[in-house]
Amino acid sequence: MADLNERDAKLIQYLSEAYGKERELETSLQAHISMTTRRPYKKRLQQHLRETKSHAKAVERRIKKLGGGGQATQTVVGKAMAVAKGPMHAARGTGEQEKMLKNAKTEYFNEHEEIATYLAIETLAERVGDRETAKLARGIRREEERMAKFLAGQIEVLTGAVVSEAVPRKQRVAAAGSRKRTR
Repeated sequence: MADLNERDAKLIQYLSEAYGKERELETSLQAHISMTTRRPYKKRLQQHLRETKSHAKAVERRIKKLGGGGQATQTVVGKAMAVAKGPMHAARGTGEQEKMLKNAKTEYFNEHEEIATYLAIETLAERVGDRETAKLARGIRREEERMAKFLAGQIEVLTGAVVSEAVPRKQRVAAAGSRKRTR
């Protein structure tokens, strides 16, 4: 590898962190997909897994174009972290709906971490005049934002399902729209 200037070294550092996170999330998403029984949620997770793999490849290509390499360490560390968390994700919650809810909350957290990462990369790239990296980061960030928005809706749906699964009907409050109005 040729000597890198400070600009490219910093870009590669940030991109390598993003690459490691993408690879970690590939393994995590695969585990969550296997535990998900709600068809629309499962379908979106599968779509996002494809996006995540695509993000990792695009980021890796950009790192190489900037003169970096050696993402094998990031891949191994990221996947090891996801594998270590897998059993915990499978065991949490008292019922199927609650497990999916907890997974959705974890996914939501991860999406926001990625949004912050890609916003930092985009800003860094813009400030050092690297339009190609800025464009890549902006595009990925927007996909992560769409996934986060989807997950926010799933968290609401799954929380309702947990209530239905875990709380007896007589202990629930009627939904605001279905309450009888008193005058």
